[in-house]
Amino acid sequence: MAKRILFTGGSGKAGKHVIPYLVDQGHHVVNVDLVPLVHPGVDNLIADITDSGQMFNAMSAYANFDELEPGTGVPAYDAVVHFAAVPRILINPDNETFRVNTMGTYNVIEAAVKLGIKKIVLASSETTYGLCFSDGQVNPKSLPLEEDYDVDPMDSYGLSKVLNEKTARTFQRRSGIDIYALRIGNVIEPHEYTELFPGYFENPEVRRRNAFCYIDARDLGQIVDLCLKKDGLGYQVFNAGNDTNGAILTSQQLIERFFPGTPVTRTLGEHEALFSNRKIRDVLGFKEQHDWRQYVKP
Repeated sequence: MAKRILFTGGSGKAGKHVIPYLVDQGHHVVNVDLVPLVHPGVDNLIADITDSGQMFNAMSAYANFDELEPGTGVPAYDAVVHFAAVPRILINPDNETFRVNTMGTYNVIEAAVKLGIKKIVLASSETTYGLCFSDGQVNPKSLPLEEDYDVDPMDSYGLSKVLNEKTARTFQRRSGIDIYALRIGNVIEPHEYTELFPGYFENPEVRRRNAFCYIDARDLGQIVDLCLKKDGLGYQVFNAGNDTNGAILTSQQLIERFFPGTPVTRTLGEHEALFSNRKIRDVLGFKEQHDWRQYVKP
């Protein structure tokens, strides 16, 4: 099951935890980023996703000197995992955020498809649901947030992720390969539980824009690995979140207090995440390993 994987953006907040998980599963990972990731067993290539030629070159190049030894040419990649992006609004001007994220994703997917790589996993975002970076307080059209929701962000970042999903769907129709888009929730690194969650519990309103979701960075590694191992699904969108809300209030209490009047489309468990991960559990077999309760007490 070990695969040769090109991973864009692996030096970022999520990628630097996802890549070690993939390496531990036996995969050979080449990190393509503007800065290297120093981790045993990981090769690095400095490249810019907004340059189409660099993406074609990166996917058709040797990963290290050892790959020169057999004399059989450049090994093929089994999969591309695309995480590289401007990570949110208010870092770059809005048009630059949109340009980098959309053109970068187009370039990565186009190169992978035209070079015959059969699996692509890309990072979409929970911001596509239109709560996170909205102007003012906006209620969702329904809860829980699930993959068939009519996504409608107001901002350049969320819009770029919606367009990236459309780009992925277009290339999947053209090629017939598997392309899975992960709507990644608010990524939490191991050290952030004790740093952030006590404040979240004291002031839960600060998590309203995220619909109280979170994804442990290591559990995100499991989700990516499950996507790499699950073939034949064509184009798919998956919410990538943990099982429960990042809050001590129940799901019903969160809805009544922060999203009053919002239609609830199905019965929810006491603490079941409003940003639903039911699809990754049912389709991919995801089993959460890092519930926040293991690291901080209410």
